[in-house]
Amino acid sequence: MCDRDGTFFRNFSRRNFLKSTVAGAAATIALPPALAALLSPSRAHAAGTTIKATHGSGFCNMGMFLAKERELTKADGVDLEFVVTPSNTEITTMFGAGLVDMSMIPYSNFMTLYDAGAPVKIIAGGGVEGCIIVAKEGIKSAADLKGKTFGTFQADTLEVLPYDYLKKAGLSFNDVQIKYLDTSPELAQAFMAGAIDAICHIEPYASQCVIGREGATVLSDGTDVYGKGYSDCVLAVRTPLLESNPAAVKAVIKALFVAQSQAEADKTAALKDTVGKYYKTTMEAAIDASSKQPIVVDQRNQTQFIIDRGQSMKDLGYVKKLPDKGAFNWSLLEAVIAENKPLYDGLKLKSA
Repeated sequence: MCDRDGTFFRNFSRRNFLKSTVAGAAATIALPPALAALLSPSRAHAAGTTIKATHGSGFCNMGMFLAKERELTKADGVDLEFVVTPSNTEITTMFGAGLVDMSMIPYSNFMTLYDAGAPVKIIAGGGVEGCIIVAKEGIKSAADLKGKTFGTFQADTLEVLPYDYLKKAGLSFNDVQIKYLDTSPELAQAFMAGAIDAICHIEPYASQCVIGREGATVLSDGTDVYGKGYSDCVLAVRTPLLESNPAAVKAVIKALFVAQSQAEADKTAALKDTVGKYYKTTMEAAIDASSKQPIVVDQRNQTQFIIDRGQSMKDLGYVKKLPDKGAFNWSLLEAVIAENKPLYDGLKLKSA
């Protein structure tokens, strides 16, 4: 639809969103042979295995970005290849359709695929915290959001948090005007341009929004709703790859642990390798945001938290049933930990 301010928003329904993701989870997509070959999942070649993956755009993806940029999987014979998607919705759809092997994905998007019967499992974590509700000048509380426009992404953790935030305050999505957008830069720009009154965004874009719009304030960083260390993104893999090539999957998990260790030791170097190419924001905003959404690969202690968020996803109409522990497979992560104890013991953030 086109709002009176002339800004265009994708205001499609949850039903349409579910049609696209469920179709991706359940159907075989007809593609031209050349494109099908390009997008076919993991394949063996002379140097080893290539794993195709999709990813998001927040700091919870930094481990994946560092693994790619620093070639951290190659020592174990694995090439990590990213498939770029035009919007957040396609990240979920392509993974559900089997066009890629794995995805660094918000746990909420994962739930829509798991609920639809897609053969997918959560095998590791990406990042924690960093989901931020930012509002324009004059909005200081949940009550002040009544009647205001609120931007987010569909079926995302960035939709679950504001739902839970408003519910805690005795409000609901019926009290605000929800606007769904496509990409992280688009959401940030819409807020900074004054087209939306409030948003829920991921780091580093949330900090960019606070810096980029005079008078903007943070209403919630999620910890007031969920407590410290809440999960955001997880690494999910399709079970055919999990079963046919566990060594390749372990190589990626190990690379994420190495990336976490490197980022904890030298955050400035990690930002230099990722800001610009992966994060469309300023270094100033990235530095400000860098401590708000750290890499945490071992998220076993977030299992119940993620399961519990299933109720909100059900209330929102995205899933029919609550997820269970069958959505998780921590066995390869535990094997990587056992095989790399000095690396794991040196990490600052972990479950154990």
